[in-house]
Amino acid sequence: MGLSARRSLGRRFGWLWASYAVSAYGSGLGFGALPLIAVLVLQASPAQVSVLAALGPAVGALIALPIGPWVEFHRKRHVMIAMDLARFAVLLTVPVAYALGRLSFEQLLVVSAVLATAKIAFNAASGAFLKALVRPDDLLVANARFESTTWSSIALGPPLGGAAVGLFGPVVTVVADALSYLLSALGLTAIRGPEDHPRRTGAGRVRAGELLDGWRHLLTHPGLRALYLNQLLVGGLIMATEPLLAVLLLGELGFPPWQYGLAFAVPCVGGLVGSRLARRVVARHGQHRIIRTVGTLRAIWLIGLAFVQPGVVGLATVIAVEFAIIISMSLYNPVLATYRLQQTPKDRIVRTLSAWSIGSSAAIAILSALGGLLAQATSPRTAIAVAGLVILASPLLLPRSTDAERPAPELSARVSTIA
Repeated sequence: MGLSARRSLGRRFGWLWASYAVSAYGSGLGFGALPLIAVLVLQASPAQVSVLAALGPAVGALIALPIGPWVEFHRKRHVMIAMDLARFAVLLTVPVAYALGRLSFEQLLVVSAVLATAKIAFNAASGAFLKALVRPDDLLVANARFESTTWSSIALGPPLGGAAVGLFGPVVTVVADALSYLLSALGLTAIRGPEDHPRRTGAGRVRAGELLDGWRHLLTHPGLRALYLNQLLVGGLIMATEPLLAVLLLGELGFPPWQYGLAFAVPCVGGLVGSRLARRVVARHGQHRIIRTVGTLRAIWLIGLAFVQPGVVGLATVIAVEFAIIISMSLYNPVLATYRLQQTPKDRIVRTLSAWSIGSSAAIAILSALGGLLAQATSPRTAIAVAGLVILASPLLLPRSTDAERPAPELSARVSTIA
């Protein structure tokens, strides 16, 4: 556990991690801010809130589709800074419009779409930048640190953000989130040192075939194809149960809001534990065994949420199930992220990560919609139970073997010419 905590990855990675941390905590504070503003300020209906939650990210994913090839052939740090500044600027329009009495639901949709687009582009660029920044042996340590930061921000951010909204009004967390992106951009500018400028051979414009290069790589690589399909199913089903669980706990079972918040904040401690164990367990058991074993474990807990009852026992059940899911995910995610980078040529990292993110967003949207329809026709508990049963089949999609010890060949000159 202490190995990843003490291992130094250098000053440049330190700035990258600090930039990631400040934006992660800002996002934690602003978690759910746009739907909250839609309800409190614009008196949006439940249908409008659902549209805001689904349409913005869906539009963002469509916009991000042609961005991947463009980012691939630009300096990644410059792209990351630009995406942070874009998020800073678009978020600031919300408190400004609120102060002027001009805030509208349509503006929130635009803001949500821009944020989703910038997030996909930033994450794809940062993956490529990370692979070039640290040694191959340090990729798992770096990804584990990002994972632990993510879970700590989720554990601390939303409760603090909720308190801030109660004290200072509905847009205060949006301001904090915006400033965190500005600070992140400033931190990225402090990363000194050379960065290669990828060169495109042949035509200067993005060709149609390049838009599909990410999916082409994912679906033709046996290990990545299996992991991608598994992730679409598991991630989509887990996220689809979140709104269903909110209706079950807050509506049918009568949990007070503070207990509902506690049920999701406390299990995030498991995220810190799992992410800090990643390097040690991989060193002891190997990458493939962890992918197979933990990938299976993260799928078996969801069904437990279908048996939640009122009162303290029910609260303890939710915390226990969520803790088991999160500790499994936080151990699995950095191993998956490392394998994905290892098996992707540097000339396709951005397009591959963009394809992964776009596919994940689509899967979440589709499975959430299906879960909502099933809950409407039956009940939230039944829909959660169905999701818990379906996810039990997901380990069948995990790869039987991986090329864990064989990094992807770098195809710099050849890949960029493929249409």
